[in-house]
Amino acid sequence: MIKAEWFFWLVGAVFLLKAAQMTVDRTNPKRFGTAAFWGLLGVCFFYSTWVNEKKLPAEPLGVAVLVLICIGGFNFTGKGKPDTTSEDERVRLATRFGNKLFIPALTIPVVAMLCAVLASKVEFGSTPVLEEGSETILGLGLGAIVALGVGMWVLRERRVSVPLHAGRGLLESMGWALLLPQLLAVLGAIFQAAGVGTQVRKIVESVLPDGQKLAAVALYCAGMFIFTLVMGNAFAAFPVMTAAVGWPVLVEQMNGNAPAILAVGMLAGFCGTMCTPMAANFNLVPAALLELKDQYGPIKAQAPTAVALLGCNIAIIYFFAF
Repeated sequence: MIKAEWFFWLVGAVFLLKAAQMTVDRTNPKRFGTAAFWGLLGVCFFYSTWVNEKKLPAEPLGVAVLVLICIGGFNFTGKGKPDTTSEDERVRLATRFGNKLFIPALTIPVVAMLCAVLASKVEFGSTPVLEEGSETILGLGLGAIVALGVGMWVLRERRVSVPLHAGRGLLESMGWALLLPQLLAVLGAIFQAAGVGTQVRKIVESVLPDGQKLAAVALYCAGMFIFTLVMGNAFAAFPVMTAAVGWPVLVEQMNGNAPAILAVGMLAGFCGTMCTPMAANFNLVPAALLELKDQYGPIKAQAPTAVALLGCNIAIIYFFAF
């Protein structure tokens, strides 16, 4: 049986490999800080296994996260010049292959979907091939591996060193922002444990008119939007607003369809993701990778669509979730 932990170990191994590459890259003026950041992150992926199994204490892992924040926050990381294809070569390849360049990217969701839908039916003897409950995350990992092979095949690239160095270049371009989604997701769990959702619910109940379904729906979706703007991640906002409005008001009091309300409520949060500079994976990273002159360019382009979709989400819940 292929376990989910194996996928996390692979991710950790990749970070450690990149850290080793960064250590010897003299084109990066901050190579040791950069290597320390990604190397420590790679170690965390392995150490977390034993924390999850209750074999080792979690405190060192927390200290490691604080060290990562300090390394990134004090700008101890930098960017080198990876030994990969030149800009002229990439332009030439893009012109040559055209839309075929999307094939590797599309391979990942296709493999992930197949694993999530069909993997539970594939067994070796009486044991499932993929660990039960982890088919999706394992599908994502397998999809990335398959996509690497497909990409090399599509581009007729035989040198394994090219994707290895190109991957390091992407890591250095994204920098600490790559960790922001995970940290913000944890922030949502902390807020929920601290009772923020309960306090927000008390405020909502004191100002929300009784029986006003439209007002309650609008408040839930707008709250998801605003909390996501502040916290930078819809997954962080979801437990707070669901505990405050989604479940107690829309589901329990107004007898709404829980799956529909909560799913569309998450989509309302994603509208906030499109408008917040805290959403590194949607906004900061694309601006960095594309070397945009305006780092807020993605947000400006996405904001009108986000506002329109927010209105659509409110209408969908109001008309179809009750």
